[in-house]
Amino acid sequence: MKTLVLILGDQLWLGSPALKRARETGAKILMVEATDEATYIPQHKMRLVLFFSAMRHFRQALEDEGFDVTYSELTDSDTCASIADELGRQIEAESIERVVCVTPGDARVGAAIKDVCSQAEVELEALDDTHFISTVKDFRDHAEGRKSLIMEYFYRELRKRTGILMDGGDPIGGQWNFDSDNRDTFGKDGPPDIPPPIAFEPDAITREVIEMVEERFADAPGKLENFAYPVTAGDAEKALDDFIENRLPHFGKYQDAMVTGEAFLYHSRLSTSLNLHLLDPRDAINAAVKAYEDGDAPLNSVEGFVRQILGWREFIRGIYWTKMPDYAEMNGLGADQDMPAFFWTGETDMVCVKDAVTQLNDHAYAHHIQRLMVLGLFAMLLGARPYDVHRWHMSMYADAIDWVSLPNVLGMSQHGDGGIVGTKPYSASGNYINKMSNYCKDCRFKPGKATGDDACPFTTLYWDFLDRNRDAFKSNHRMGFQMKNLDRKSDEDIDAIRVRAEGLKETFTEKTYLM
Repeated sequence: MKTLVLILGDQLWLGSPALKRARETGAKILMVEATDEATYIPQHKMRLVLFFSAMRHFRQALEDEGFDVTYSELTDSDTCASIADELGRQIEAESIERVVCVTPGDARVGAAIKDVCSQAEVELEALDDTHFISTVKDFRDHAEGRKSLIMEYFYRELRKRTGILMDGGDPIGGQWNFDSDNRDTFGKDGPPDIPPPIAFEPDAITREVIEMVEERFADAPGKLENFAYPVTAGDAEKALDDFIENRLPHFGKYQDAMVTGEAFLYHSRLSTSLNLHLLDPRDAINAAVKAYEDGDAPLNSVEGFVRQILGWREFIRGIYWTKMPDYAEMNGLGADQDMPAFFWTGETDMVCVKDAVTQLNDHAYAHHIQRLMVLGLFAMLLGARPYDVHRWHMSMYADAIDWVSLPNVLGMSQHGDGGIVGTKPYSASGNYINKMSNYCKDCRFKPGKATGDDACPFTTLYWDFLDRNRDAFKSNHRMGFQMKNLDRKSDEDIDAIRVRAEGLKETFTEKTYLM
């Protein structure tokens, strides 16, 4: 059968099972830069450059390996609007009988590919993505018969199966999880001088892509001045080495800390390379474990890093493919507010939000606590529609792919799935942000106040969030402490909070990119 192998922009791995099939059959490779993928939601300019540059570099790597590659660029006059359209055109032009691909990381793209192959009456072979450490079937077997899905239990299963950080049948260090050791702040003195992550100067290919994005997507959000992401497997390996040497030793202890004007701190910024498949997760885990074994990094840092990859990353992918497509429609708390415009501009008096969004515009990046406990928290407390928050996340973060963004945002961040990913919402007032950062020091809002002109919007909306979701939370034992604190408030206090919260919602729901 005449075969065409389709390689997508988040599958840039020479070890791909689809490329193995191409080697075996001599099949042509198809890669497509599709206008539809760049515009179906507004996308950060840096995100666009990352994908297109990485794809063009991978084309070069494939050709160096001897593959026959058909590559459609956005600037090609005959390039179609979508991946499916271009695939259909190639099927017809080349009389293709079978299409081979790795299962896409976006159910929307997978459905479009399936439809075009069905219409063309060609066989579609969608292969398991072996870049991951577990399979979707592994997760479904784990989930079968369970009333709730807890990441920790799946993580332990994978630790036992792989032997990672294990001493026989027991976890190294005598416990599975060192999260309680990973919540320090920098205190009044702030962070020490932290080596910045390695930066990759744009080469000729990347500079060409930057020029194209600035011309074709001039109205897209975000800036490009600081583009320095890895766009090849070699660069991704260097980024990993840099993290292991310079930041992993202190990553665990300070992974939840936040500091004004400090975008990266001790974080790895490896998620873009992992999610585009430029970096093998096994290599990242092995490098961290070796650092522990060599005495170069403490166990709490290494376990925390391993848990993000072997635990959350694998767990979230399992949730996505087990619960889709219905998962995208979930809105367990009935949230119905528009996204606030300042989630794109950063134009707000809230220092924490302003800092995080400014950082997003500059780098298409914010670390996991800024995502979850500043921006995600604010959107949930405000009552923004969970799928809109996901769309915004896909717009603004360089590392966002549907499979990882949707469960993390709609589920973990917004509690829109009613408790599938997290057994309780990650709800907190401005006092949490004050504890974990220096943001509140120079903010005009007071984190301890819920009413009045100087009341922190997080704190006002926190109590309003608990109040309006009383029925949803009354049977959740993990929310008992917070609900008891709500019950201690007088009727007068609750009325004042409701009035201020409504005023904030009216102020914050201005016209946005997603309307």
